[in-house]
Amino acid sequence: MRRIITGHDRGKSVVMIDGPPSRSIGEDVGGLYEIWNTDGGSINSCDSSDQADIDIVLSPAKNGTKFRYFKINPTPEGVPVEMLEELAADAFKKIGAEHERVDTTKHPTMHKTKTIDYIILLEGDVTLLLDEDEVRLKPFDVVVQRGTNHAWLNNGTDPALFIAVLIDADIDE
Repeated sequence: MRRIITGHDRGKSVVMIDGPPSRSIGEDVGGLYEIWNTDGGSINSCDSSDQADIDIVLSPAKNGTKFRYFKINPTPEGVPVEMLEELAADAFKKIGAEHERVDTTKHPTMHKTKTIDYIILLEGDVTLLLDEDEVRLKPFDVVVQRGTNHAWLNNGTDPALFIAVLIDADIDE
């Protein structure tokens, strides 16, 4: 993954950052890679600092956004559900999201954020798991996730690759 982040220098457009994501987490299970974040404040296009070079948390700041890609490896066969629950709990804790696991009775990775998410499956064979529905996705399917409890299940033998934009939102249920 190569990120090209533009900005301004003395009123002229320039490349401020050209390189890989500066932060990632969970590479052993696929990984989550931060591309860019906003915090709800004004955008200073003269600032050369890397807005993704901060601790990775699942949800954006109030009125903020997160732009990331993530990979999900296939779940190895024969892993007991108790171990999956323990691994999921640890993974969500590492990204400050243990409180977003509101109902995991259907699957250990179910979670619900107060965001609207635009997600594109780039590679893989994935099922979007919801409380009442399941949807099989193929590459380039797009999901508009509106603050619902969900999980992603990799059905294939290769990692599944997604691009996601998360936007802080007030969600009415």
